[in-house]
Amino acid sequence: MTEPHLSLSGLSKAFSTTVALDGLDLDVDEGCFFALFGPSSVGKTTTLRTIAGLVRPDSGTIRIEGRDVTHAPIRDRDVSMVFQSFALYPHLTVAQNLAYPLREAGVSSSEIRSRVAETTEMLRIAHRLANKPATLSGGEQQRLALGRALIARPRILLLDEPLTNLDAKLRHDMRAELKRLHRDLGMTVIYATPDELEALSMGQEIAVMDAGKVVQRGTPDDLYETPLNLYVASKIGSPHMNLYEGTVGEDGRTVQCALGSVPLQHAGLAPARPVTIGVRPADVRPAEDSEPSLATPVSLIEPLGDVTVISLETDRAAPLRVLLPEARASSVNRGDIFPVLIEAETVHVFDSGSGLAIPPSH
Repeated sequence: MTEPHLSLSGLSKAFSTTVALDGLDLDVDEGCFFALFGPSSVGKTTTLRTIAGLVRPDSGTIRIEGRDVTHAPIRDRDVSMVFQSFALYPHLTVAQNLAYPLREAGVSSSEIRSRVAETTEMLRIAHRLANKPATLSGGEQQRLALGRALIARPRILLLDEPLTNLDAKLRHDMRAELKRLHRDLGMTVIYATPDELEALSMGQEIAVMDAGKVVQRGTPDDLYETPLNLYVASKIGSPHMNLYEGTVGEDGRTVQCALGSVPLQHAGLAPARPVTIGVRPADVRPAEDSEPSLATPVSLIEPLGDVTVISLETDRAAPLRVLLPEARASSVNRGDIFPVLIEAETVHVFDSGSGLAIPPSH
C-alpha cells in the first residue's frame, strides 16, 4: 500500500483552555488539491501551522513521505505557507521579496535570477519586478505571496484562507489561477477556507472540520449527496439544504413535519420516531397538474443570474427554498400559490438526537 504524501495522526493542540485540535487524523495523497473546510475556530489554521512547523502539537505525529517531521525544524519539511495577510516585506521590491527565501537558503545568484524570472512570468507579474508591495493591486499582492511560496519549489503548499481579502471578481480569478498552477506544477496543495464555494470548486477532496477534528471527508459529490450528519448537510450546498424536524408516520415510510406528509425511501423506521429531514433546493421540483403536491404561497424571490431561489411559506417553520432555472422562475410572483413535489429518493433523514444520517433502504 502506497504511503500517503502527508499523514497526520492523533494531532492535539490546546492554547490555554481552548482546544484547537482534538485527535486530528488526516491523510493526503501526493499531488492532491485538498481543501480543509469549516467556519472560523474549527482548527483549520492550527492544522496548517502545525504541518508547517510554526506550532508544535501537544501530541500526535506528522509524517511527510513516511518521514516523521513532528519535531523537525521548519526548513527541513519542504513546505511553504501562504498566509491570509500575505505577509510581504513592504520595504523590498517584488524581485527582492521573491529572492529573499532563496538567498536565505544559500541559492546561487544566477539560479535566483532564473527562478525569479520564471516565477514572475508564470504568475504574470514580470512587469512589476521593481515595484514595492504597496503599489500593487490586491490580485498582484496575492500573486506575489504565492510566488514567494512557490519559488522554493516545495513538495507541499499550504494556503490559509488566501483569498479572503480580495473582492468577488478577484477571488473568482484567483480560484482559476490557483487551479491552473496546481495543474501545471503538480504539487500537493492543502487549502483552508470557510467558503464552501471555494472548497467545492477547488478541492479534489474536502475534509469538513468541526471542533478540532475531521467529521467527514470525500469528494465534493460525496459530501453533497451523502452527508454523514446534520452539521455537514447544513454546511455543504448553496442554497443550503432545507431542514425540518418531524416524526415518522404510522407506516414507517413517511415523515410528518411542517411540509405535511413527506415520503421516504427508508423502510422499517419506528412510528413516532423523532427525525430531521433534509431536502436540497435543487431537488424540489414544480409539480405537474395530476401530481400530489405541496402548494403554498411564494414569500420571497431571489434572482441569482441564470437561477432563482424562491421561498415558499410553510407551517410555523423555515420557508421551503426551491432552486429554479431563471426562465422558469420569471413567471413566478410573490404571493403566487406554487405547487411543488418532493420525491422520496431526494429526502435525507437524520436522527434528531445524534444528528447522524440514517441511510436509505435499498
